[in-house]
Amino acid sequence: MIKGSEKRGGRFKGIPLRLKGPLAVWFDRHIFILSYLGSLLIVMGILMFMPLIPLAIYDEWGRHAISYWTFILPGLISFALGVAFQKGIPLKTPSVSDAMVITALGWILIGILGAIPFMMGIHKSFIDAFFESVSGFTTTGITVFEGLDSMPRSILFWRSFTQWVGGLGILTFFLMVSFRGGSAAACLFGAEGHKIGTSRPVPGIFHTVKVLWLIYLVFTLGSLMIFYLGGMNLFDSLNHSLTCISTGGFSTHDESIGFYAAHHYAHAHFLEYTVIFFMLAGGTNFLVHYKVATGKVWVLIRDFEMRWYWFLICLATFLVVLDHFVHFPLGSSHLLERLRTVFRASLFQIASIITSTGFATKDINAAFFPALSKQIFLMLMIVGGCVGSTAGGIKVLRFGILIKMFQNQIYRIVAPRKAVSPIVIQGQVIPGEEIERVAALFSTWLVLIGVGAAITAFFSDLDAWQSFSGMASAMGNMGPFYFSVHKMASLSWVIKATYIFGMLAGRLEILPVAIIFSRATWR
Repeated sequence: MIKGSEKRGGRFKGIPLRLKGPLAVWFDRHIFILSYLGSLLIVMGILMFMPLIPLAIYDEWGRHAISYWTFILPGLISFALGVAFQKGIPLKTPSVSDAMVITALGWILIGILGAIPFMMGIHKSFIDAFFESVSGFTTTGITVFEGLDSMPRSILFWRSFTQWVGGLGILTFFLMVSFRGGSAAACLFGAEGHKIGTSRPVPGIFHTVKVLWLIYLVFTLGSLMIFYLGGMNLFDSLNHSLTCISTGGFSTHDESIGFYAAHHYAHAHFLEYTVIFFMLAGGTNFLVHYKVATGKVWVLIRDFEMRWYWFLICLATFLVVLDHFVHFPLGSSHLLERLRTVFRASLFQIASIITSTGFATKDINAAFFPALSKQIFLMLMIVGGCVGSTAGGIKVLRFGILIKMFQNQIYRIVAPRKAVSPIVIQGQVIPGEEIERVAALFSTWLVLIGVGAAITAFFSDLDAWQSFSGMASAMGNMGPFYFSVHKMASLSWVIKATYIFGMLAGRLEILPVAIIFSRATWR
């Protein structure tokens, strides 16, 4: 029998553990991880009471026979576990690997607890509920739920709320509401955030988190008001404001944003363009938003990553529009109207995919988008949005670095042998270890997509193209794929579990998930 270490001051007297060997030693030294997880679970438990508001407002106790316990029970479980995890457990500053273990385990625990309302409220299986919960918190947006238009509003709100909380990161939200700063917060922030060197808008990790969430709240409230003025009802406006700036893409309708044009809303096109704006805002580095807010508007066109961001959006939109008209030539009648329709639909889908939001006005698998367009969509799923944004993918900055790396290799071939050719971005030399990390993450990203696509093809009747799109969507936290939601819902639990792993690995950028599967971590 081994006991945990004593906490200074005598308050922590040790927890008896029936563990032996290296695992017992590891647990004895790292038991403080439970305290961090406990704090996170307490915050999560409080958040799970939020859907009680729409449940009461829309009288869903009577209309949909949803019990208040659908949200109260998991909230109490989360809160109780949090208190138990913290009882007598010491706190200390985690190492980088400890922070990554906390991050990975925290996201898994939150995903499991977030699934309980789906199991209790609409009687979904555990794997489907866990899938939807992870898809929400990771802001992926892949859904296995059908019949959204008739689904209880408290459940729809919970889906949207999970994406909003997960947009800037669960641990980032926890750091903000718990007022924690210092080196421990910096480790957690770095473990959950994008694994690439970026500057902070203000000194101090707590002030940085506060600024990020203030910008996030401004965009959320701004989109809420504009969506409402554009013709959405208040409930739709709220839900879409939560899932737009978070680039999550969960909608309250099976037809997504296309619902409003299909049902002849007066300002449907205005809504589509405003959604495009807020999706692109969510896919932009929040440091850029801060600089714009402080008067440095030029950063929108001078920043290295932003130039690539606008270039990819413009080029992809032009090619998709061109591809459409090559296969469906313009006629003589209603020429201008058709040009506007094709441009709007193309720009919307490009913005939706590069930001990993996943909203749709047209099905990307429809004939409206020929083969080249579908290939462009798939490539954008891998690239994704900007570093420091709520978007998924490998990130535009890394894509730009990869291009620079290729150009550098060409230069080294033709340049004198002793020539020095560092990779320079925005006047700064990118360190060699950062370049190695970018290359390692990108190659691992592609390998995981390939493995997931192979598992999908083996356990289903989907073709190679569809299988690849499913795992690419999961890894990129995208949402769209080249088969139907009905088909996704009917896939084997093995495929769904693979996509759950892909969504978590993509959101946490592989390293924290890899750490918990590494033997070295548990020695």
